[in-house]
Amino acid sequence: MFKPVSLFVGLRYTRTRKHNYFISFVSIISMLGISLGVIALVVVLSVINGATSTMQDETLKSIPHVTVSGSGVAANWQRLAGKASASEQVLGAAPFVEAEVMLRHQGQTQFIRLRGIDPGLELSVLESDSSVYRELLQALDSAENGIVLGTQLAGRFGIWGGGEVSVTPLRSLLARSLDDSRGFQVIATADFGFYGNENIALINLNEAQEIFSQNGNGGLQLRLRVDDVFDAANIANEALAGETGLRIQPWSEIQASLFNALRVEKIMTGFMLLMIVLIGAVNIVSTLVMVVADKGADIAILRTMGASRKTIMAIFMVQGVVAGLLGTLLGLVLGVLLALNITDLSLLLEGFINEIFAGSNIYLISHLQSELVWGDVALVGVAALVISFLATLYPAYRAANIQPAEVLRYE
Repeated sequence: MFKPVSLFVGLRYTRTRKHNYFISFVSIISMLGISLGVIALVVVLSVINGATSTMQDETLKSIPHVTVSGSGVAANWQRLAGKASASEQVLGAAPFVEAEVMLRHQGQTQFIRLRGIDPGLELSVLESDSSVYRELLQALDSAENGIVLGTQLAGRFGIWGGGEVSVTPLRSLLARSLDDSRGFQVIATADFGFYGNENIALINLNEAQEIFSQNGNGGLQLRLRVDDVFDAANIANEALAGETGLRIQPWSEIQASLFNALRVEKIMTGFMLLMIVLIGAVNIVSTLVMVVADKGADIAILRTMGASRKTIMAIFMVQGVVAGLLGTLLGLVLGVLLALNITDLSLLLEGFINEIFAGSNIYLISHLQSELVWGDVALVGVAALVISFLATLYPAYRAANIQPAEVLRYE
């Protein structure tokens, strides 16, 4: 079978070190360094992806997929809702009103977002259509002056089995008037996600419009639920094509600051962990430099036999790339396995520590999910291989510039 001289000699140098154990040790360390960096990158990026997905799911519990606002919504929201729902990609449409108010209970106050909804239509735009939430909306629809609080908000006020609260619009506070304050009976608590449990409460749409009546139409908006949250803007624009005076905002735009920060965090974390791979690549450089010094006579003999500078360079590039390839493959395999089982391993470690130390009560981040994205895995692998290849250029260049006459003069 045909095998290029550079590949044959490079692989032979990789397998044999004669009795130079120091070079072999440094070579193994360089491979393990690259493997460690690749493992860390794959695992950490998977955990960040899992955290981002969790935050996205929790955010969409309280934030609409698409919010449609503007002067034309209040008078024509039924027609707009019907037009949007005619699209196969729009799963539901419902009106809502939302504004900031002061919530008061037994001397305690907190500023929250009060949202007025139509209980009959709200279920069509929810991420979860559980029977519990369905019963909650039915209770809100039938109750007069009923209010639903986020779980943490209710806990902060100490409201567990019902109670009365008063609501004062922010505009009334600014005008130093309490005339628009209104009392509500807490009928239930609900999970509005990480970012809504502390500052969101629901009331009936008609009651909300009465409270916010001085805002003209009560700030009525339309909430849309779509089948692809990552293409929410395009779906809404196509569904409401031809309508004027509308402002269409997808969830990613409303929460742009949060998810942009997560994106930047992922990039910066990946860049910092890439330094581990660079350290492994530096070891490849040092290993190849020592091999070049050790194989000076062999290189000179190859040159006298007709080997070109390119062939000599290719020999040492093959040797370095093989080390980087083995380290990368090992790191990818172990990283993928660890990323897929990080939660179970965390639970095992937690139980092991608690068994060793009597009376201990240690909890790791076992609830944090990892999400393996094969695109990230491929990107990490390519980056590690590119770094390994670049690390071979300088030692290979030095080997190619060895002068046979100077080396063999003293042999």
